[in-house]
Amino acid sequence: MHNILIIEDEQSLAFLTTIALSKSGFNVEKAEDGLEGIRKFDEGHFDLVITDILMPGLDGNGVVRHIRNSKRQSTPVIGVSGTPWLLESNNFDAVLSKPSSIKTLVDTVKNLTSYIRK
Repeated sequence: MHNILIIEDEQSLAFLTTIALSKSGFNVEKAEDGLEGIRKFDEGHFDLVITDILMPGLDGNGVVRHIRNSKRQSTPVIGVSGTPWLLESNNFDAVLSKPSSIKTLVDTVKNLTSYIRK
């Protein structure tokens, strides 16, 4: 099973995403903001990160910059936003707009993790 980190400040979206990915066979851990997300990323091992962009404190662009400057810089990162014009999209492996279908999200996660051996 692949380990996924979801960084999302909207609890209902984090809950729905967690349920959908868990039912698709992924281990999921949540963080409520960017600072908690990078702390969990640095302390854990995640095969993929999904981050909201517009969050209080450290935003999703800051999260992806942190990951790209880390020892695990090749970790795939999906940016999710209702404000896609705020994305620094060249740092993300995939970008999804809010709202997106659960199927689109799960398919994107499966595609990005398909090359990772477990």
